[in-house]
Amino acid sequence: MTIHRSPFPDVEIPDRSITEFVFDGLAGHDDTPVLIDGPTGRALTGRQFRAIVEGLAGGLTARGLGRGSVVAIFAPNSPDYAVVFHAVAWAGGVVTTLNPSYTAEEVNRQLVDSGATLLVTVPALLDTARVAAAGTGVAEIVTIGAAEGATPLDALSGPPLRAQVPLGSTRDVVLLPYSSGTTGLPKGVMLTHRGLVANIAQINGLMGIEPGARTLAFLPYFHIYGMAVLMNFHLARAGLQVTMPRFDLETALRLIETHRITHLYVAPPVVLALAKHPLVERFDLSSLEFVLSAAAPLGAELSAACAERIRRPLIQGYGMTELSPISHFSTAGMNRPGASGLLVPN
Repeated sequence: MTIHRSPFPDVEIPDRSITEFVFDGLAGHDDTPVLIDGPTGRALTGRQFRAIVEGLAGGLTARGLGRGSVVAIFAPNSPDYAVVFHAVAWAGGVVTTLNPSYTAEEVNRQLVDSGATLLVTVPALLDTARVAAAGTGVAEIVTIGAAEGATPLDALSGPPLRAQVPLGSTRDVVLLPYSSGTTGLPKGVMLTHRGLVANIAQINGLMGIEPGARTLAFLPYFHIYGMAVLMNFHLARAGLQVTMPRFDLETALRLIETHRITHLYVAPPVVLALAKHPLVERFDLSSLEFVLSAAAPLGAELSAACAERIRRPLIQGYGMTELSPISHFSTAGMNRPGASGLLVPN
């Protein structure tokens, strides 16, 4: 058997839950904005984020949610998405993430398979959610925002839960995304607190993210790339995320310019737009320091064309849902267009 090892030195992996790890990273940044809703401008500071998470976790615990309980999130990106994820994790539960473009039949299958008992959605998806929840273990549908006949998320808050609900170990499952749909129906991938924390620790030294780094979060949080590399990695580094519920090139370019985005995470179709679309010339992208493409192969020619046009290095990485997700990464100065990089530490 051949064993391939990373050329980078091993890193320490803290024995913390994912939310403890995020809260550790936010310590000392109480008044720093960490989440901004792109469409409305609503912002959450580090202190506000923790307070809302603790309150929601307390309310969920009071309703009987405990270790191993599964909550489904069927929603586009927003600051509230991150709040719900970490409140469930803080309360000892498991989050299963659903693509907001799913049909009721697809949602129903995942709700049944995951054993979800609570479904969190948005008013625009409520009708689909109601049809999908029929015949499942979902006892209540909660909406991010007010909607007739559904419990608003704000109503779930209770006395703050000040500490992580005890886990069996950090190897308890916390995230259940569904993947591998190319080889049949999507299957639930059981990701642990330790797996999510480990991957943040593995990539931290390679990306060079410092507190205050700014990213635009249009890659969907329901996908492991958006969930781990944007949402949790940037929170754990006290970075700022400006969320977008769906990708639109002109809106994305405007938000990059307005919020002086420094770190951009994309997939190859966005690289193509950055390299070729005439809209790009109308916006100031000079704040960008780092662009990472992943989720699909990126050819050397397109990579080089994009880097030349935006005058910033474009780095490629590789991963899979089962790895939480990054296994390979190209560091600055070692990047080769078209290559997915070197093994990450450990």
